[in-house]
Amino acid sequence: MEHTPFPSWQDVASDLVAVAAGRTAADLVIRDARVVLVQTREVMDGWQVAIRHGRFAYVGPDASHCIGEGTQVEELSGRYLIPGLCDGHMHIESGMLTPAEFSRAVIPHGTTSMFTDPHEIANVFGLRGVRLMHDEALLQPINVFTQMPSCAPSAPGLETTGYEIGPEDVSTAMEWPGIVGLGEMMNFPGVINGSQQMLAEIAATQAAGKTVGGHYASPDLGPAFHAYVAGGPADEHEGTCEADAVARMRQGMRSMIRLGSAWYDIESQITAITERGLDPRNMIICTDDCFAKTLVEDGHMNRAVRHAIDCGCDPLIALQMATINTATHFGLERELGQIAPGRRADMIVTSDLSTLPIEAVYGRGEKIAEGGTCLVDCPHLDWPDDTRQSVHLGKTLTAADFEIRAEGAEVTANVIGVVENQAPTKALQMDLPVRDGVVEPDGIAQIALVERHRATGEVTNAFVSGFGYGPGMAMASTVAHDSHHMIVVGTDREMMARAAMRLGEVGGGVTLWQDGEEKALVELPIAGLMSDRPASEVAAKVTQLIEAMTAAGCSLNNAYMQHSLLALVVIPELRISDLGLVDVRTFELTPVLP
Repeated sequence: MEHTPFPSWQDVASDLVAVAAGRTAADLVIRDARVVLVQTREVMDGWQVAIRHGRFAYVGPDASHCIGEGTQVEELSGRYLIPGLCDGHMHIESGMLTPAEFSRAVIPHGTTSMFTDPHEIANVFGLRGVRLMHDEALLQPINVFTQMPSCAPSAPGLETTGYEIGPEDVSTAMEWPGIVGLGEMMNFPGVINGSQQMLAEIAATQAAGKTVGGHYASPDLGPAFHAYVAGGPADEHEGTCEADAVARMRQGMRSMIRLGSAWYDIESQITAITERGLDPRNMIICTDDCFAKTLVEDGHMNRAVRHAIDCGCDPLIALQMATINTATHFGLERELGQIAPGRRADMIVTSDLSTLPIEAVYGRGEKIAEGGTCLVDCPHLDWPDDTRQSVHLGKTLTAADFEIRAEGAEVTANVIGVVENQAPTKALQMDLPVRDGVVEPDGIAQIALVERHRATGEVTNAFVSGFGYGPGMAMASTVAHDSHHMIVVGTDREMMARAAMRLGEVGGGVTLWQDGEEKALVELPIAGLMSDRPASEVAAKVTQLIEAMTAAGCSLNNAYMQHSLLALVVIPELRISDLGLVDVRTFELTPVLP
């Protein structure tokens, strides 16, 4: 489907001026609104707005001079009119949905702009995959901007991806119409150590006048952090405490505080504003990763803004962090993020600024949702056949492929320790029994990374603690940040083999097996990451998966997110890749049995 660009301000400036002056009629006038001006942190009672060609033409106390034949007039009866919400950092693939279905899911929640980093599909299909995501994004009735992924692989030498991204790819992508910058620079050791490839990608982005995203997943705020900031990243979302937020803002970065499905980092960082009283202009609210289930049941950016308010943030400041701060950061303050002349008429009608019920949503001047229902079409791309055939195992896997062999009666093993509601893991050591020459995961679980891009048939095995699984189960997923091979976690090697083969059969997704039976299956046929089915359908299958995980003994909040991140070899402390167990504190491979 061909993309029709939204008219630029230059295209319609004459009409906007004419409407504001009263010479031309507006398309839409909204009256008796309490207009929230995030640009000044004011609420203007009884104001009116006039819209033409999807942009605000007049914002003020009386728009009667903008009304003419054909003008649609709507009365808000004293309800609030606020800017559409902007998600400053997120991954559409984490919702297990395509850009079209993700948009359809978030529009009723008031999200009208998203700044997306499709580095998940970049690891599977490279620059071509990014272009497919970008092209479908441009078809949507809301603003879905793309950041060119920077790190595939995220840690060169420690993992093998389906494709690699380099400076030439970044330079190419900077010319695409929907690209707004470089995606999160996860290879922070590379930047700190002066990697010419990483610095070349950053330079290409800055030369294009676009924004460099950051990812500094380390608690070290000493010289290493300062070196990373000097390398060019303009924002950072991996902070987990007030000191992280303060350090980032003091160094001229935007501190992005997130509330996703599994990340609860707003409460611990927003105190930099609510208690320390720092200037809020450099803080942005984002989601990073949200499951379809969260989108369907709890919301999206509206959920995150409500949470910030519940944590003591002034509602108007919270709204700034989800609108104008984000737009300004990406150089789009003339386009988005505020109710003001010339900007895209993206807005929300709500009756309360604290609880933020989303009663109606407008995108580019058109009502696109009301009462929780999306009113517009979200067009799909025609995804090529090979994007649905991305799981290549190379052989039939058996229980023997998941054995870790050793001599003696007991061994000490390096074990990945899962931390609830946080991305970092713990590097643990545990004594495990050996039976018939095979190490048994008594009381914990095994984890395996199954290569799925090049059909090598290779399986890397290790151990993981913290899920609480009982005997006889296994869960496999082709969502395995960021290289997206296949992660299998289980307490039964036969079930691990069957779960892995099942995903090879259906073309990717998530499956849980217990006692010889498949208990749940979420099909994600596009790149093994996404479904083009509606969010409600995907959410229902995710609910079944969560119920199966609970029945298998896991009580962690959003444990699936923890499962899918166990191969993310840029977040401390211990991870698994197709090359082995990775100690992210030193960025070196480490043996499972030291």
